[in-house]
Amino acid sequence: MTQEPSSGMTRRGLLRVFAASTVAAAPTYANAFGLLRGAGNVRRVRMYSGRSGESLDAVYWVEGQYIPEVMKQINYFMRDWRVDEQHVMAPQTVDIIAATHKLLDTSEPYMLLSGYRSAATNALLRRQSRGVALHSLHIPGEAADLTLKTRSVHQIYNAAWSCQAGGVGKYIRSDFVHMDCGPVRTWHG
Repeated sequence: MTQEPSSGMTRRGLLRVFAASTVAAAPTYANAFGLLRGAGNVRRVRMYSGRSGESLDAVYWVEGQYIPEVMKQINYFMRDWRVDEQHVMAPQTVDIIAATHKLLDTSEPYMLLSGYRSAATNALLRRQSRGVALHSLHIPGEAADLTLKTRSVHQIYNAAWSCQAGGVGKYIRSDFVHMDCGPVRTWHG
């Protein structure tokens, strides 16, 4: 288990910084990543996969630098389990996941439903569901579908949307939230 050093900033202080940045400026990537800069010198991601049984609890960014070895672990963890294929995940997506988790104020790890998807897996899922995009951002490693037992889809969605850092989809019937680092937009599935 990795211990997270204290950054000296409280969650309430972090929320005040975020609120000020969203009022003062139009929503941009800079706002969301400014939120993360205000979160301290360490970024951490916590997830588990019900499909593979694996879990990940890792500090992936320290003092302005992504840790390459940990990013490789994240790529492996978020692989397409159907074909056991991995891809480089966009660090911005990992940042959005981490920022949203921090805003939700929970120690429960996310359950990862889908990270990277091969084109073949995406095509298979499109045949099974109309809700799967032809040019899904899962294919280039820029998206993740996540859920938490202790937070509702609405709560996760609201936290992710408040980052204003990419796409956020709310899937109430399927009990997950889609987060990606593409254009800022929202939808309900």
